Amino acid sequence: MIIAAPNGARRGKADHPNLPVSIEEIAAEAAACQEAGAAVLHLHVRDSNGLHSLDAGLYRAATEAIAKSAPGMLVQITTEAAGLFELDAQIACVETVMPKAVSVAWREFVPEENATARRFYDWAAGHGIHVQHILYSPEDIARFNAFGLEDQSVLLVLGKYRGVDAKVADLPAYVAALGDVHDWSVCAFGPQEHAVVMAGIAAGGHARVGFENNLWMEDGALASGTSALVGQIKQAVATADEVRAYWKIS
Repeated sequence: MIIAAPNGARRGKADHPNLPVSIEEIAAEAAACQEAGAAVLHLHVRDSNGLHSLDAGLYRAATEAIAKSAPGMLVQITTEAAGLFELDAQIACVETVMPKAVSVAWREFVPEENATARRFYDWAAGHGIHVQHILYSPEDIARFNAFGLEDQSVLLVLGKYRGVDAKVADLPAYVAALGDVHDWSVCAFGPQEHAVVMAGIAAGGHARVGFENNLWMEDGALASGTSALVGQIKQAVATADEVRAYWKIS
Protein backbone atom coordinates (compact mmCIF):
# COMPACT_ATOMS: atom_id res chain seq x y z
CA MET A 1 0.00 0.00 0.00
CA ILE A 2 1.35 3.40 -0.97
CA ILE A 3 0.02 6.54 0.72
CA ALA A 4 0.97 9.78 -1.03
CA ALA A 5 1.53 12.85 1.17
CA PRO A 6 2.02 15.72 -1.29
CA ASN A 7 2.19 18.81 0.92
CA GLY A 8 1.87 18.50 4.71
CA ALA A 9 1.27 21.35 7.11
CA ARG A 10 4.48 23.35 6.92
CA ARG A 11 6.21 23.42 3.54
CA GLY A 12 5.27 25.89 0.83
CA LYS A 13 6.22 27.13 -2.62
CA ALA A 14 9.48 28.53 -1.25
CA ASP A 15 10.53 24.96 -0.45
CA HIS A 16 9.54 23.61 -3.87
CA PRO A 17 7.60 25.43 -6.63
CA ASN A 18 5.64 22.27 -7.43
CA LEU A 19 4.42 21.69 -3.89
CA PRO A 20 0.60 21.75 -4.19
CA VAL A 21 -1.19 24.33 -2.06
CA SER A 22 -4.47 25.14 -3.80
CA ILE A 23 -7.25 22.60 -4.12
CA GLU A 24 -6.72 22.50 -7.88
CA GLU A 25 -3.02 21.77 -7.43
CA ILE A 26 -3.70 19.09 -4.83
CA ALA A 27 -6.24 17.39 -7.09
CA ALA A 28 -3.82 17.40 -10.02
CA GLU A 29 -1.04 15.91 -7.89
CA ALA A 30 -3.47 13.28 -6.57
CA ALA A 31 -4.15 12.17 -10.14
CA ALA A 32 -0.43 11.93 -10.87
CA CYS A 33 0.17 9.96 -7.67
CA GLN A 34 -2.65 7.57 -8.49
CA GLU A 35 -1.15 7.01 -11.92
CA ALA A 36 2.22 6.29 -10.27
CA GLY A 37 0.73 3.66 -7.95
CA ALA A 38 -0.60 5.38 -4.83
CA ALA A 39 -3.92 4.07 -3.50
CA VAL A 40 -4.37 6.67 -0.74
CA LEU A 41 -3.99 10.46 -0.70
CA HIS A 42 -3.00 11.86 2.71
CA LEU A 43 -4.73 15.22 2.53
CA HIS A 44 -3.76 18.56 4.06
CA VAL A 45 -5.59 21.72 3.02
CA ARG A 46 -4.43 25.33 3.22
CA ASP A 47 -6.30 28.56 3.89
CA SER A 48 -6.22 31.66 1.68
CA ASN A 49 -2.84 32.61 3.18
CA GLY A 50 -1.35 29.20 2.44
CA LEU A 51 -1.42 28.14 6.09
CA HIS A 52 -2.36 24.70 7.40
CA SER A 53 -6.10 24.46 7.95
CA LEU A 54 -8.65 22.07 9.43
CA ASP A 55 -11.52 23.88 7.72
CA ALA A 56 -14.24 21.32 6.99
CA GLY A 57 -15.42 23.18 3.90
CA LEU A 58 -11.95 23.10 2.39
CA TYR A 59 -11.62 19.40 3.18
CA ARG A 60 -14.92 18.66 1.50
CA ALA A 61 -14.05 20.73 -1.56
CA ALA A 62 -10.65 19.06 -1.87
CA THR A 63 -12.14 15.59 -1.46
CA GLU A 64 -14.68 16.32 -4.19
CA ALA A 65 -11.95 17.64 -6.51
CA ILE A 66 -9.83 14.54 -5.92
CA ALA A 67 -12.82 12.30 -6.64
CA LYS A 68 -13.01 13.95 -10.07
CA SER A 69 -9.30 14.03 -10.87
CA ALA A 70 -8.40 10.62 -9.37
CA PRO A 71 -11.59 8.52 -9.38
CA GLY A 72 -11.61 5.82 -6.74
CA MET A 73 -8.57 7.09 -4.84
CA LEU A 74 -9.06 6.85 -1.08
CA VAL A 75 -8.69 10.16 0.75
CA GLN A 76 -7.32 10.25 4.29
CA ILE A 77 -7.61 13.63 6.01
CA THR A 78 -5.29 14.74 8.81
CA THR A 79 -6.00 16.22 12.23
CA GLU A 80 -2.44 17.52 12.64
CA ALA A 81 -2.30 20.37 15.14
CA ALA A 82 0.86 21.97 13.72
CA GLY A 83 0.91 24.28 16.72
CA LEU A 84 -2.34 25.89 15.57
CA PHE A 85 -5.22 23.70 16.77
CA GLU A 86 -6.44 22.17 20.01
CA LEU A 87 -8.14 18.82 20.44
CA ASP A 88 -11.70 20.14 20.27
CA ALA A 89 -11.04 21.70 16.84
CA GLN A 90 -9.33 18.53 15.61
CA ILE A 91 -12.26 16.37 16.61
CA ALA A 92 -14.87 18.84 15.34
CA CYS A 93 -13.21 18.78 11.94
CA VAL A 94 -13.55 15.01 11.63
CA GLU A 95 -17.12 15.02 12.94
CA THR A 96 -18.10 17.62 10.35
CA VAL A 97 -16.23 16.21 7.35
CA MET A 98 -17.11 12.55 8.06
CA PRO A 99 -14.20 11.24 5.98
CA LYS A 100 -13.62 7.61 5.11
CA ALA A 101 -10.18 7.75 6.76
CA VAL A 102 -8.25 10.05 9.10
CA SER A 103 -4.82 10.16 10.70
CA VAL A 104 -4.37 11.24 14.32
CA ALA A 105 -1.20 11.77 16.33
CA TRP A 106 -1.19 9.74 19.54
CA ARG A 107 0.84 12.39 21.35
CA GLU A 108 -1.69 15.08 20.38
CA PHE A 109 -4.82 13.14 21.38
CA VAL A 110 -3.27 11.55 24.53
CA PRO A 111 -6.19 9.16 25.13
CA GLU A 112 -4.51 7.73 28.25
CA GLU A 113 -5.29 11.02 29.95
CA ASN A 114 -8.14 12.44 27.91
CA ALA A 115 -11.70 11.11 28.00
CA THR A 116 -12.63 13.32 25.03
CA ALA A 117 -10.06 11.51 22.87
CA ARG A 118 -11.35 8.13 24.05
CA ARG A 119 -14.89 9.10 23.13
CA PHE A 120 -13.64 10.21 19.70
CA TYR A 121 -12.12 6.78 19.01
CA ASP A 122 -15.40 5.10 19.97
CA TRP A 123 -17.35 7.54 17.79
CA ALA A 124 -15.08 6.99 14.78
CA ALA A 125 -15.36 3.22 15.12
CA GLY A 126 -19.13 3.49 15.36
CA HIS A 127 -19.28 5.53 12.15
CA GLY A 128 -16.92 3.30 10.18
CA ILE A 129 -14.17 5.92 9.95
CA HIS A 130 -10.73 4.36 9.61
CA VAL A 131 -8.23 5.83 12.07
CA GLN A 132 -4.49 5.60 11.49
CA HIS A 133 -2.53 6.40 14.65
CA ILE A 134 0.67 8.40 14.11
CA LEU A 135 3.58 7.31 16.32
CA TYR A 136 6.74 9.41 16.32
CA SER A 137 9.09 7.30 18.45
CA PRO A 138 9.51 3.93 20.18
CA GLU A 139 8.28 5.73 23.30
CA ASP A 140 5.06 6.67 21.48
CA ILE A 141 4.72 3.03 20.42
CA ALA A 142 5.11 1.87 24.03
CA ARG A 143 2.36 4.26 25.14
CA PHE A 144 0.13 3.05 22.32
CA ASN A 145 0.76 -0.59 23.25
CA ALA A 146 0.05 0.08 26.92
CA PHE A 147 -3.35 1.56 26.08
CA GLY A 148 -4.44 -1.83 24.78
CA LEU A 149 -6.10 -1.06 21.44
CA GLU A 150 -6.15 -4.03 19.09
CA ASP A 151 -6.55 -4.47 15.35
CA GLN A 152 -5.40 -0.91 14.64
CA SER A 153 -3.45 0.87 11.88
CA VAL A 154 -0.37 2.87 12.76
CA LEU A 155 2.05 5.13 10.94
CA LEU A 156 5.65 5.13 12.15
CA VAL A 157 7.35 8.50 11.61
CA LEU A 158 11.14 8.46 11.41
CA GLY A 159 13.18 11.65 11.62
CA LYS A 160 11.87 15.16 12.10
CA TYR A 161 10.80 18.03 9.89
CA ARG A 162 13.89 20.04 10.83
CA GLY A 163 17.28 18.86 11.97
CA VAL A 164 16.92 15.06 12.07
CA ASP A 165 16.94 13.03 8.86
CA ALA A 166 15.62 9.48 9.03
CA LYS A 167 18.00 6.55 8.52
CA VAL A 168 17.37 2.88 7.78
CA ALA A 169 19.23 2.04 10.98
CA ASP A 170 16.46 3.77 12.96
CA LEU A 171 13.73 1.44 11.75
CA PRO A 172 14.45 -1.81 13.67
CA ALA A 173 13.81 -0.17 17.05
CA TYR A 174 10.38 0.99 15.87
CA VAL A 175 9.45 -2.40 14.41
CA ALA A 176 10.70 -4.26 17.49
CA ALA A 177 8.50 -2.09 19.70
CA LEU A 178 5.32 -2.76 17.71
CA GLY A 179 2.63 -4.74 19.45
CA ASP A 180 -0.47 -6.39 18.05
CA VAL A 181 -1.55 -4.09 15.22
CA HIS A 182 -3.60 -4.72 12.11
CA ASP A 183 -1.10 -2.96 9.86
CA TRP A 184 1.73 -0.46 9.96
CA SER A 185 3.16 2.03 7.51
CA VAL A 186 6.34 4.06 7.61
CA CYS A 187 7.25 7.58 6.51
CA ALA A 188 10.66 9.18 6.74
CA PHE A 189 11.88 12.77 6.86
CA GLY A 190 14.84 13.60 4.65
CA PRO A 191 16.66 12.31 1.58
CA GLN A 192 16.81 8.69 2.81
CA GLU A 193 13.01 8.43 2.55
CA HIS A 194 13.04 5.86 -0.23
CA ALA A 195 15.61 3.60 1.47
CA VAL A 196 13.69 3.74 4.75
CA VAL A 197 10.27 2.96 3.28
CA MET A 198 11.72 0.12 1.19
CA ALA A 199 13.21 -1.33 4.38
CA GLY A 200 9.77 -0.98 5.94
CA ILE A 201 8.14 -2.82 3.05
CA ALA A 202 10.74 -5.58 3.33
CA ALA A 203 9.89 -5.89 7.04
CA GLY A 204 6.18 -6.29 6.33
CA GLY A 205 4.96 -2.69 6.41
CA HIS A 206 3.50 -0.21 3.96
CA ALA A 207 4.84 3.10 2.64
CA ARG A 208 3.89 6.76 2.87
CA VAL A 209 5.97 9.03 0.68
CA GLY A 210 5.76 12.61 -0.51
CA PHE A 211 6.75 16.23 -0.23
CA GLU A 212 5.36 16.40 3.31
CA ASN A 213 8.47 14.53 4.40
CA ASN A 214 11.04 14.67 1.61
CA LEU A 215 11.82 16.50 -1.64
CA TRP A 216 14.62 14.27 -2.95
CA MET A 217 14.82 11.25 -5.22
CA GLU A 218 16.79 8.15 -4.32
CA ASP A 219 19.68 9.33 -6.54
CA GLY A 220 19.90 12.71 -4.79
CA ALA A 221 18.15 14.72 -7.50
CA LEU A 222 15.36 17.11 -6.58
CA ALA A 223 12.03 15.38 -7.23
CA SER A 224 9.59 16.97 -9.66
CA GLY A 225 6.65 16.07 -7.44
CA THR A 226 5.31 13.54 -4.99
CA SER A 227 4.25 11.33 -7.90
CA ALA A 228 7.93 10.90 -8.80
CA LEU A 229 8.64 9.67 -5.27
CA VAL A 230 5.71 7.26 -5.50
CA GLY A 231 6.99 5.99 -8.84
CA GLN A 232 10.28 4.87 -7.32
CA ILE A 233 8.46 1.98 -5.61
CA LYS A 234 8.52 -0.65 -8.33
CA GLN A 235 6.95 -3.77 -6.81
CA ALA A 236 3.30 -4.75 -6.97
CA VAL A 237 1.14 -2.37 -4.94
CA ALA A 238 -2.40 -2.43 -3.58
CA THR A 239 -5.27 -0.77 -5.39
CA ALA A 240 -7.58 1.65 -3.61
CA ASP A 241 -10.33 -0.99 -3.54
CA GLU A 242 -7.92 -3.47 -1.98
CA VAL A 243 -6.97 -0.90 0.66
CA ARG A 244 -10.64 -0.24 1.41
CA ALA A 245 -11.18 -3.95 1.99
CA TYR A 246 -7.97 -4.22 4.03
CA TRP A 247 -8.94 -1.25 6.19
CA LYS A 248 -12.57 -2.45 6.39
CA ILE A 249 -13.95 0.71 4.83
CA SER A 250 -17.40 0.35 3.31
